[in-house]
Amino acid sequence: MKILLGITGGIAAYKSLELTRLFVKTGHQVQVVMTSGAKAFIQPLSFQALSGNPVRDSLFDCHQEAGMGHIELARWADQIVIAPASAETLAKLRMGRADDLLTTLCLATEKPIMVAPAMNRLMWSNKATQENVQILKQRGFEVLDPEEGKQACGEVGAGRMPEPQAIFEHTMNAQQQRQHLEQRLLDVRAFWQNRSILITAGPTIEDIDPVRFIGNRSSGKMGFALAEAAQKLGANVTLIAGPVQISSPPTIKRIDVRSADQMFHAVQQHYAGKDVFISAAAVADFKVAQKSVKKIKKQAQEEGLLLSLVKNVDIVAWVAEQENKPFVVGFAAETDHVLEYAKEKLKRKKLDAIIANEVGEGAKGFESNRNCVTLITKDGLQAFEEASKKQLGFQLLDAISSLGFNKTSVCN
Repeated sequence: MKILLGITGGIAAYKSLELTRLFVKTGHQVQVVMTSGAKAFIQPLSFQALSGNPVRDSLFDCHQEAGMGHIELARWADQIVIAPASAETLAKLRMGRADDLLTTLCLATEKPIMVAPAMNRLMWSNKATQENVQILKQRGFEVLDPEEGKQACGEVGAGRMPEPQAIFEHTMNAQQQRQHLEQRLLDVRAFWQNRSILITAGPTIEDIDPVRFIGNRSSGKMGFALAEAAQKLGANVTLIAGPVQISSPPTIKRIDVRSADQMFHAVQQHYAGKDVFISAAAVADFKVAQKSVKKIKKQAQEEGLLLSLVKNVDIVAWVAEQENKPFVVGFAAETDHVLEYAKEKLKRKKLDAIIANEVGEGAKGFESNRNCVTLITKDGLQAFEEASKKQLGFQLLDAISSLGFNKTSVCN
């Protein structure tokens, strides 16, 4: 593995000499990048002697920049490890700064970045630092918690850089997990290759008159994330979308609808021959019994407006009743008793699986880019930690591929 080891300003910089030795001893290539603050604590020559490579410390290196050396260095690395990572460096990474070689490399790479913070206990516990850490984690950075103990400043508390052996083991474990996930991704891609999947996404709009309507807060982001993930895994995707402002890849067959009736008719036309149907759309349960062809005047409704509503067709339940049905996955968005209600829907609608998530005040789900869901079948459940909806799209398709259905698509 090619490891780019970033050293920032802090007394803990000396510990990274041992970290460099551990990486090299186990056969990994190490390229050290030091900030100006790091060089105030330890000499680059020490890292050069251990790594066998000259230390890089300048964004504008006359010998390297002729070939855009900093970009080449970012491409070279399989893993970036920053140890110690100062409070200043965490802040720069959070803001997307690129005013030195190390932060520029972090912006110019798609490879995993692990940081091992080291700083005074009050700096670590400061709200600004903790906010920076949380945002970096959301962006995919792996942040190792600092250790507690006596610090160089004489204070005692959390802020000490983890020991080199702990950082080394964490890096190796993370690499093994990535390799496992890469293999799993190959297996999942092989499963979904050329399978045919139908997905509904977004809300439906039920008109009251030409101006007003009944709707809901579904953004469609989860359904679109599933569609995009399925397409990337090699599936033939048909996406039936309610009125949303989201673009989709041109390789996805997209059908735009507005009302629950329109979505139902589109599903009727396209469900046959599909391997999987995922009903991610938040379909309106009711529609206006008699919508007005003209705008209803407010003045004529001085005492209020009474609407008569009738039920819409339960689309996912209808598909589940068909003799030639695909593998049917529903969604359950609930404000309370989420798992209890989802299990009841699974049984009542005769679904093969259901994905439950909490919505409402303070919950993820509607309108958010992140979500926290549970996949439920008659045999059990699988909870997924909060993640971006795009990430969950892949995770859910991975889980669905393991549920035992083996229908072969007859549609292209």
